[in-house]
Amino acid sequence: MAVSIKTAVVSVHDKTGIVDFSRTLRDLGVELLSTGGTAKLLTEKGIAVQEIAEYTGFPEIFDGRVKSLHPKIHAGLLYRRSNESDRATISKLGIKPIDMAVINLYPFERATQQSTDVANALENIDIGGPTMIRAAAKNYQNVAVVTEPADYPEVLSELRTNNGHLSEQTRLKLMLKAFERTATYDAAISSFFRAVAMNAGVRSDWPGPERLFLNFEKIQDLRYGENPHQKAAVYRDSQARNCIALAPMVAGEKQLSYTNILDADAGYRLISELANNVATIIIKHTNPCGIGKDETLAESCRTALATDPVSAFGGVYAFTRQVDAETANVLSDKFVELVLAPGFDSEALKILSAKKNRRILDLSEILFADRQRPEAEKSFKRIHGGILYQDSNEQLVDEQNLRVVTKRQPTPSEKDALLFAWKVVKHVKSNAIVLCSTKQLAGVGAGQMSRVDSCKIALMKAHEARITVKGTVMASDAFLPFRDSVDLMGEAGVCAIIQPGGSMRDTEVIEAADEFGMAMQFTGIRHFAH
Repeated sequence: MAVSIKTAVVSVHDKTGIVDFSRTLRDLGVELLSTGGTAKLLTEKGIAVQEIAEYTGFPEIFDGRVKSLHPKIHAGLLYRRSNESDRATISKLGIKPIDMAVINLYPFERATQQSTDVANALENIDIGGPTMIRAAAKNYQNVAVVTEPADYPEVLSELRTNNGHLSEQTRLKLMLKAFERTATYDAAISSFFRAVAMNAGVRSDWPGPERLFLNFEKIQDLRYGENPHQKAAVYRDSQARNCIALAPMVAGEKQLSYTNILDADAGYRLISELANNVATIIIKHTNPCGIGKDETLAESCRTALATDPVSAFGGVYAFTRQVDAETANVLSDKFVELVLAPGFDSEALKILSAKKNRRILDLSEILFADRQRPEAEKSFKRIHGGILYQDSNEQLVDEQNLRVVTKRQPTPSEKDALLFAWKVVKHVKSNAIVLCSTKQLAGVGAGQMSRVDSCKIALMKAHEARITVKGTVMASDAFLPFRDSVDLMGEAGVCAIIQPGGSMRDTEVIEAADEFGMAMQFTGIRHFAH
C-alpha cells in the first residue's frame, strides 16, 4: 500500500543534493523537521524547516551529542498507523507522525582512514543517526527511510508521479539499504577498535574477530562471472584505501569482466612487488606467464614476451613504469586483453587504443599511493557453509635470514636471480616452480598435483620458448620432498635453487644439489597460493 509523505525528518552529514531535495519536498507540501547543521543550511537557502529542539521542547546538549534522541522523534517514526492503541497515544501526547527519515551518518570510515586517533574516532561515531534510521526502517510499512543522496531523484520522481505517495516496494527497497548501511557502519567501528584493542594488548592470541562482518560496497555489476551462467559484481572493501577495480579505464570500449579483474589484480600485486625495477609482467589466468626486467620498458616487454609467446596471447600486461610509444609499439599488433601501468604518454595511449577491445587502466593514483601507505589485508575463501580467513601473504624474506645449505655459495648474480625468482614464485599457483635469470622469467610450472611435474612443465616451457636453462635458477614455493626435482634441474644446467626447506629429506635434497655443484638457499618461509 502506498504511504502519503506529509512530514519528514532531515538530518545529514553529507549535504550533497540535500538543498534541492528538501526544497522539492516542501514544494510537494511536506513539513520538514531538522537538526542543527542541516536546519541552518536549509534556513539559509530559504527553505522552511522546524528545528527538532523547537518541536521537542528539549535543547541540543553535550555539544550536539544529544539532539534527536527524544520520544517525540522516535514515537513519530515508530507509530503504527493501523494500531488503535498507537493512534490514541499519538493523539494524547501530541506527537507528530513522521512519514520519512532522510538521514546519513557521521563519516566514521573516512575519518579513521585519515587518522588513527581514538578521540577523533569516538567523536565520529554517530548515535542519533543510526537510531533514527533503524526506527524508520523497522516501521517501513508506514515510513520511508532515505540514507543515500543517490536515491533522492528516484524518491522525488515517485512522489511527483504518485501525488505525494511512496509505494511499499520502494519503501522496502529503501529499508534494505538502510539496514545494510547501519550494519556496515557498525562493522567499520568494531574493526577499528579491534585494532586499537590489539595494539593495547587485548586478545593477542587471535588478531581477528570472533564474529566476522564483511564490509564491502558494490562498485558495479559485471556482465557475468567466470562463466556466462554466473551472475557477478565487484565490491570494494570499505576499509581499503584503494582497489584495482577503481582504477580509471582510459581507453577501451568493452566493460571489464570478472576474469579481467582477477588478472588485473594479479598483475597489480606483482608490479607492486617489483616496483623498484623497470619491468613488464604478463598474466594469464592469474599466473605470470612472462616477466622481463631491463634498462628500458620496451626491452623488458620484449623479454617478457619471449618467456611464453603462446600463453601471452590474450593476456594482461602490467608495467612498473609509465608506458612510452616504443613500448606501446611492441604491443601494437598483439592480442592484448588489458594493459595496466602507472600512466601512459599521449603517443603510447594513441597506439594502444587503436584496438577498441583493448582495455587500458591507469594505476598512477593507486600504485603510488600504496607505495606510500602499504596496508595489511586479510584474505578469505568461500567454503561450503563458511569461509576460511587469514592474513594476506605480505611477507617475502629478509636477505639476512637466508641460509645457504650447500657446499657452494651462490655468486652475486645468482643471488640477484634467486631473490627475483622468490618474489615471482609467491604469485604462482601451487605447486609452483619458476626458473629465472637475473632479467627474465624463463619457465613456469603452476598448479600441479606433484612438485616434480611442475618442474617438468617449467623446463618444457623454457625449451618451447628456446630459452637456455643452463645458468638459470629455480624457486619452489614449498619444500622439495624428494631429490627428483633437484636431479631434473641439475641435469638441465640450473645452477642454484631457493626453497623454504623443512622436509624430512632435506639432507638428501642438499646432497643432490652438492652432487651437481648447485648452490641452494633455504628461506624458512613457504608461499602456497591455492
